[in-house]
Amino acid sequence: MTLGKRAFFLIFPVVLTGYLLAALSVYIAQSHSVLALERARLSQQLDHIAALFRNEVNQSRSFLYSLLEGNAVRLFVSETDEAYRNNALGLRLQQSIRSLSDDPEKFISFAILNPDLTPGYYFENSDDPFAEIGKAQFALARRLAGGSQLRDWTYLHDGQARPLIVYSEFIDPVTFSRPLPSAKKGALQVQVAVEPTQFLGMQRKLQDEYQTAIAFTTTPQQPVPGDLSASVRLAPSLFATLAVPPSHDAGQMGRLKLLLSLGALAMSLVSVGLMIILIRRFITNPISALDQQVTAVMSGENDGITETGAAGEIGRLTGNIKQLHDQSQRALHLVQHASWTDTLTGISNRGHFNMRAADVVRKVTAEGGHCSLLFIDIDNFKFVNDKYGHEVGDELLKMLALRIESAASEIIMRRSLPQVIFARLSGDEFAVLVQSPSGDGTIREMCTVILALFSDGFEVLGKHYPITASIGVAVCPTDATNLAELISNADAAMYQAKTNGKNRSSRFSRALQDKRDRIRHIQEELRLVDPDEEFHLVYMPIVDTRGKVTGCEALLRWVSPTLGNITPDEFVPIAESTGQFTKIDWWVINRAMSDHQRLKALFGQETVLAINISSAELHSKSIGDYFSDCLERHRLDARTIEIELTETYAVKLGDQLHRNIEALREKGFRISIDDFGAGYTSVQQIIEYTADTIKLDRALVETLANEESLPALKAMIALCHAQEMSVIGEGVDSYEKLALLTVAGCDHFQGYLISKPLALPDLSIWALKQAAEIAGRDEDRVFLSSGRRRAGSSSLL
Repeated sequence: MTLGKRAFFLIFPVVLTGYLLAALSVYIAQSHSVLALERARLSQQLDHIAALFRNEVNQSRSFLYSLLEGNAVRLFVSETDEAYRNNALGLRLQQSIRSLSDDPEKFISFAILNPDLTPGYYFENSDDPFAEIGKAQFALARRLAGGSQLRDWTYLHDGQARPLIVYSEFIDPVTFSRPLPSAKKGALQVQVAVEPTQFLGMQRKLQDEYQTAIAFTTTPQQPVPGDLSASVRLAPSLFATLAVPPSHDAGQMGRLKLLLSLGALAMSLVSVGLMIILIRRFITNPISALDQQVTAVMSGENDGITETGAAGEIGRLTGNIKQLHDQSQRALHLVQHASWTDTLTGISNRGHFNMRAADVVRKVTAEGGHCSLLFIDIDNFKFVNDKYGHEVGDELLKMLALRIESAASEIIMRRSLPQVIFARLSGDEFAVLVQSPSGDGTIREMCTVILALFSDGFEVLGKHYPITASIGVAVCPTDATNLAELISNADAAMYQAKTNGKNRSSRFSRALQDKRDRIRHIQEELRLVDPDEEFHLVYMPIVDTRGKVTGCEALLRWVSPTLGNITPDEFVPIAESTGQFTKIDWWVINRAMSDHQRLKALFGQETVLAINISSAELHSKSIGDYFSDCLERHRLDARTIEIELTETYAVKLGDQLHRNIEALREKGFRISIDDFGAGYTSVQQIIEYTADTIKLDRALVETLANEESLPALKAMIALCHAQEMSVIGEGVDSYEKLALLTVAGCDHFQGYLISKPLALPDLSIWALKQAAEIAGRDEDRVFLSSGRRRAGSSSLL
C-alpha cells in the first residue's frame, strides 16, 4: 500500500464519521415527511390499478353485449341441425369472438350454457384445442342460476392458472333479450371470461417494486400508523390492499438516504483530498517517483534505475534499490539462460522450444504463411552409447547439434529466411522449426544436408560411428494448427521413416493420419466392445506324425460392426499397449475351456487345448487363479490345457514372471513357447526355457526346411528333445516342409496343409473327413516320412 493510500485510509474514516452523523440528524428530521409522501404515492398507484380493473370489467361487459348484438350467437342458438351448428356456425361464432378482441394474444373465453347448465358452446383463445369451461366458472354459473340475479360479474383469482374477470348474463333463447325473472329457468346463460392483462401487469409491477403481494379482501383494511400501506375499492365487495413490509425501504426515503449518504461522502472526499494534496506534495511524491522507476523496470519498459538526486533517506533508498536491481538482473540472465538451454549441447531445450515454437505456430495460423517442423531421431545411438560409453555418446550429441545448427543456419542465411528454432527435445531427439514458403525447396534441401552428415557414419574426433538419422516432417497449417499436434504428426512421420529403413526423411501424409485414426478407432471400439457379441474363436488342429489330431490351438477373431474384420496382429498390440487386453484374455480363456469338451468329443479325451495369452498378463498372479477357476467351472484336466507364450516375451522372463509360470506348471498346466526362432533366442536361453512344448516359428521353418539346412534343423530339434520338450512345426503349407520336418524329428505339425483355422461346426466336418482318411490309410504307415499323398485322398493326412 502506497503512503498516499495509507494516509487516505487513516484520515478518511474520521472525516466521514463526522459527516455521517450530521446526515443522520437531517434524515431523522425528514423521515416523517418522506413517509407521508410515499404513502400518498402508494395510494395513487392503487387508485390507478383500481381504474384499470374497472376498465377491464367494462370491457368484458361491452364484449358480451357486442357479441349478443351480432347474428353469430343468434344463428348458433336458433339452428336445429346440430352438426351444422357445431361446425359451420360454431366456426363463425369463433371468428366473431376473435374479431371483437383487440389483442389476438389476450386470453378470452365465451360460453353458452343451456337451461340445465350443460355446455352448449365453449371457446377460449388458447393453444388447447380440447379446452373446457373451468370448474370455477361453472360453479359461478351454477350459483347465478340458483339466485335471483339475471346478470353478475366476479373476479376469479384464488387457485386459478390465470386470474379472470367473468361476466355472466341470462338471455331469452327466442328474443335474445333479458328474460323475466319468472322465465329464468328456460333462459340461456352466456358467460364471458377475460384475463385482465393491464391490471395484472400493473399488479406485478407494484408487487415487484414493493416486494410483497397485493391482498384481495371483501372488506377494507385500516392502515396501521407508522406503516406504509394503502387500500382501494375495486368493486362493492372487493378491496385491494398493499402493505409494504417494514424491511422494505420506501422509494423517497431511500433516495433521501442515498442523497444524504452521497453528500456526506462527497464532503469527506473533498476535505480529505485537500489534506492528501499537502501530504503528497511534501512526502509521497519523491517516494512515488522511485516506485514508478521500479515498476517500469519490472514491467520491462526500462532496463535500469536512475539516481533522483534527492537528499536524505529517499536519496539513499534510491541508490540501494538501484544496486540491488543491477545484481538481480545479472542473476536473472544466468538463471534464464540455464533454464532455456540444454546443458549438454548448449542449444534450446524442450521448454524453450515449446514457448518459441508455439508463438510461431499461432502467428502462422492467424496471419497466414507456413512453417515446417523437422523431428530428427538418431538411429543406433543407444548402440553407440552402450558400446563406446556415455562420454563418446555425449560428445557425439554435442558435435551433432553443432553441425545441424551450422547446416540449417547456412541454408536460412542463403535464402534470407527467418532464423530457425533448433532444440534438443530429449535424449537423441532434435527439432528444427523452419519458416519458409510452401514448396520453395527449403525443407527438402535441409533434410538432404542433415542426412548427408551421416553418409559414411558420423565422424567425431577422427573416428566414424555407425549412426544415421530418421527425419519426420510436418507442415503448419497443412498438417496441424497447433504445436502439440504438429510435434505429434512430425513424430509419426519420423517413425514412418524408421519403418522404411532409417537414414531417410518422411513427410507426414494422409496415410499416416489414416493409420493413427484407425488405431484410435480400434482403441475406442476395444473400450466399448462386448466380447460375446463381436468375438469368436476358431481352432487350428495340431497332428502327430500319423496324422492323428493331438491338440487344437484357440485363435481369436474379431468382427466389429463398424470396422469389420480386424486381425489379431492389428488389435492385440493396441489392446496390450492400452491395458485393455485383460478382459479379452479372460474371455478367450473361458470360451475356449467351454468348447474343450466338444473338441474332446471330436478328437479324443487326451486332446490338448492351446490358449494364447497376452504377455502382459504374466505380471499378475490373477491370471493363474482365473485359469484354475475356469478349469473347475468347466470340469477339465489341467494336463490338457497348454498356455502359449511368445518366444520374444519368454526371453525377458524375470524372477517374478518365472515364479508365476512355475506356479501354473505346479497346477498341472502345460507351458508352450510360441514363435520359437523369431530372432531373439540363444542356445543358453533354449537350455533355460521352462516349457513343455516348443513351437518352431513359420519363418524359421521357411528358412530351415530345405536339404542344405536340414542338419541345423535336426540339431535344434534334438536340443529341444534333450530338454524334454516336444516340438511343433508351424507354417506347414507344403509336402516338402512336412517331409523335412519329419526327417528332422519334429513331433507335431500345424499349418494350412493340414487345416486352416476353423469354427467348431466346420471343424466337426473336417474331423469326420480326417478320421475317414486315417482309417483308410492304416496299412500305409510311411506317409508322413515321405510326404506323399495316397492317390485319391482329398487332404494331407
